[in-house]
Amino acid sequence: MHFSPKMVCETKIVADEHDAIPGTKKESILWSTPSSSSAAALSPAEAKLVRKDAVFIREFEREDREEVRRIFYEGIMERIPNSAFRGIRQQPQTQFLYAMLTVMCFVVTKSVTLTCCAPFLLMGARYYYSSKVIHNYLDHALHTDMADIEAHYMKPAGSGFWVAVLDGRIVGIVAAQGREDDNTVELRRMSVDSRYRGKGIAKALGRRVLEFAVRNNYAAVILGTTAVKLAAHKLYESLGFRQTSQSENYRLPGMSRSPLERLFFQIRYSRYRLQIREE
Repeated sequence: MHFSPKMVCETKIVADEHDAIPGTKKESILWSTPSSSSAAALSPAEAKLVRKDAVFIREFEREDREEVRRIFYEGIMERIPNSAFRGIRQQPQTQFLYAMLTVMCFVVTKSVTLTCCAPFLLMGARYYYSSKVIHNYLDHALHTDMADIEAHYMKPAGSGFWVAVLDGRIVGIVAAQGREDDNTVELRRMSVDSRYRGKGIAKALGRRVLEFAVRNNYAAVILGTTAVKLAAHKLYESLGFRQTSQSENYRLPGMSRSPLERLFFQIRYSRYRLQIREE
């Protein structure tokens, strides 16, 4: 039986409590509170004990909408150069194909100048199609669940949406969406403002979802990612997730799968799972 996120008792995540959550380690600088009003309710004595760099994780509020959408938008936009340029390092077949196209350019044109320009033209095409696909995906997301966070995450039982607050600013977001069919909860929409990365905020957000899953008696937490950066995958593994599958043929919302798009845009989709308890 699952409970509404509003009914779940949320507590500060302190060092000793991490032992109850799979994959977590003891770190005392990260805290979690149910809302900004709780932080304001601290006594002057308690307030002095809270470090200035403490990160508070609280539930999403309607006033957070614009900042949440900004962080989400900026995080997704980073995928354009990552997919176009970083991603090709993970695609040896694509590298070989582009090399063959460059050689064919010389064979057909006999022009050294055009041949030297070919790699730049190919990478330019990759950037164009990455931008096209990512913008279509972003448009889809901003007109579905990210258009009405309350309806998609706050009202349904077994789901939730949280923001990370540092020095009074929203610096990160994460969502959890319950799945009754297999008693799992999906970690979604995690993103941290690029100016505040490296402070453990993403890990604190991930732990918030794990705590939510434990308190709501879910059997496992799952997630899917197209992240190119190794750091993202290391983060999930540090939280206790294990990769369960990987696909080179994943279709993002907004993809047309046209021949040119398939030539210049490839994406690797990885699935992760953290088993909390056996059914």
